[in-house]
Amino acid sequence: MSDLPDSVKRQLLQLAKAEADALEASISSPVAAFRAKYRDRPDLFAAECIEWKAGEGPAPYQTEILAELAVRRRVAVRSPHGAGKSTTAAMLVLWFALTRDGVADWKIITTASAWRQLTLYLWPEVHKWAGRLRWDRIGREPLTEQELLQLMLKGRTGFAAAVASNDHQKIEGAHADSIMYVFDEAKAIPADIWDAAEGALMSGDAYTVAVSTPGEPAGRFYQIHKRDRGYEDWWVRHVTLAEMIAAGRMTQEKADDRARQWGQDSAVFQNRVLGQFAASDEDGVIPLAWIEAAVERWHEWKAAGRPGKVQVVGVDVGESKDRSVLALRAGNVITELRKESGGDLMATTGRVAGLLQANDNALAVVDGIGIGAGVVSRLRELGLRVSAFIASAAASKRDRTGEFGFANMRAWAWWNLREMLDPASGLDVALPPDEDLTGELASPHWREVSGGRIELESKDKIRERLERSTDCADAVVQAFSVPTQHVWEYHKVEGRRSTQRERVWR
Repeated sequence: MSDLPDSVKRQLLQLAKAEADALEASISSPVAAFRAKYRDRPDLFAAECIEWKAGEGPAPYQTEILAELAVRRRVAVRSPHGAGKSTTAAMLVLWFALTRDGVADWKIITTASAWRQLTLYLWPEVHKWAGRLRWDRIGREPLTEQELLQLMLKGRTGFAAAVASNDHQKIEGAHADSIMYVFDEAKAIPADIWDAAEGALMSGDAYTVAVSTPGEPAGRFYQIHKRDRGYEDWWVRHVTLAEMIAAGRMTQEKADDRARQWGQDSAVFQNRVLGQFAASDEDGVIPLAWIEAAVERWHEWKAAGRPGKVQVVGVDVGESKDRSVLALRAGNVITELRKESGGDLMATTGRVAGLLQANDNALAVVDGIGIGAGVVSRLRELGLRVSAFIASAAASKRDRTGEFGFANMRAWAWWNLREMLDPASGLDVALPPDEDLTGELASPHWREVSGGRIELESKDKIRERLERSTDCADAVVQAFSVPTQHVWEYHKVEGRRSTQRERVWR
């Protein structure tokens, strides 16, 4: 140092002083104080750095989940629908980003079993809670439009982003000094995505949070909650219905309504209201998981654009105290369920006739027993295309394997929809997100009777269990009881950053 010219010495001293001043400023700055206080306290961040209205605040179970993540690093939470799982995940995204940015290389990867979960739920929650942050306590200006994008949060030293769960390479390629993975609706995320994340979780400052309404007792999310060998390092939490009611997130009356709607022993009630892993009964006609997958495809179909013409209308005609249901089918998509007041046969006939005439004389499949026979007769008088569905008629058809026959047309039609919904069929049937429909489709049981025939549980037994008839499901089953053309194509959407394949209706 003594051998250096005086000019160089002055420059070096100036640089050292500038670095010292910058270090002192960073240490004493409000944002540095924020980082020091909240870096390991996401529960405190949620309580103190969000503007809560009177009577608001995180539910006790949310506070516990936030606190445990900082200690356990790997947290898996299952709960009933509506517990605020995506809200909790959004708060963690903001906490992690704001406490690491500027001092560490950081990344947050958010993924979900369906892209829709990220675009419609998780990231809108991130935006919502970013708008309610107390920036005076954080020590910086609010996030700008250049920092908080639709599906991305950009910082000075890192970023948070949405990644599709069908792209394990992007998951695997995420590395940083500080990293967090958020698995939303984790029950159906493929195993290779979980495995791809493991490689990035070897660093010291690494976290994973997996939240979901549970489904069937299968898959990685279930294995974690079961505490299978190899998953002992996860902290698991079951948010109960009682906790949700105590937190004001659910009422007992609403839970009772769902029990009547779906049946208290049904898989859909166990999953969505009790937050328990449950599969459809072994003797159930249609597995709940297949129904839920069809609903996800409906959301994809809707985002891709509706087809122009309805081809088939399934019609369940209701008595005076019941409703009539119209299931509108285009290709292998039920585009819409229309629920009408029952009893007025002429009004029902008029609505069906209008649909057929507006859609190039589409075909109506109407329950032709009882009062539905009058609707069939009148539609025929009008010269419209109509097929009478006679549930009790003999069925000559056999199942896909050729092994089983059917006790009647009702049993065949339900089994036909089962085979169409089977993932192995490749038919991509899409069903609308209707709670009545989901519960009704998952409800009926079947048994094998003499002659290798499949017999469906009687309507009376189902009505006794559900306290209503399966009118929505019957309309859909009838709509799918006739063949029609369908084409799904996959392609890459050009001009977009995502290379995710999208379904496009033709």
